[in-house]
Amino acid sequence: MAKVLYISANPGNEKTSFSLAVGRRFLDAYKAINPEDEVVELDLYKMSIPLIDSDIVSGWEALQSGVPFPSLNDASRQKIAALNELTAQFVGADKYIFVSPMWNLSLPPMMKAYIDTAVVAGKTYQYTPEGPVGLLGGKKGIHINARGRVYDGDLARLEFGDSYLRTIMRFIGVEMLDSVVVQGTALAPDQAEEIKRQAFRLSEDAAKRLASA
Repeated sequence: MAKVLYISANPGNEKTSFSLAVGRRFLDAYKAINPEDEVVELDLYKMSIPLIDSDIVSGWEALQSGVPFPSLNDASRQKIAALNELTAQFVGADKYIFVSPMWNLSLPPMMKAYIDTAVVAGKTYQYTPEGPVGLLGGKKGIHINARGRVYDGDLARLEFGDSYLRTIMRFIGVEMLDSVVVQGTALAPDQAEEIKRQAFRLSEDAAKRLASA
């Protein structure tokens, strides 16, 4: 039995959001194949994700200098504890399903904030004389990404969300098996439902790949 994190970053809902609708279709297909797996759903816009701010940075510096954790100020202690909890949850999972729209050519800020809790030196990667090495080898991931326009060909150079997520996951050792991309819905609103149906089919195929990984 595998532990799966379903991580969505979209303040919308599954009726109006293409990424969330396709994500749900993917998850339903995955559960039908692997009903015994433990799936934990994280709706990042309904969670309090700690930002790496001055409280966390100063707290980390104090810990590195030998200050015991209980001696940190309340803000540093609470934020670092919350961040550590998310990091431990991420490390403890076997598979990851990321669901997000493209915002301003990249990811929603809550997804970036969450990724910052997962990419932690000494826990998900480490530095070696040969360079950084990911510590999460053997874990698998999928990204479901919705884009209003089509970012293929020359416009592919403007896409920084899916490409960043795949790169940062590879950095910590997670193998991203696939990206299910729903794109062109704003460019051709009269074809949006057909584009979504096509993405449903792609998501079901991708679910099979992740389920068997």
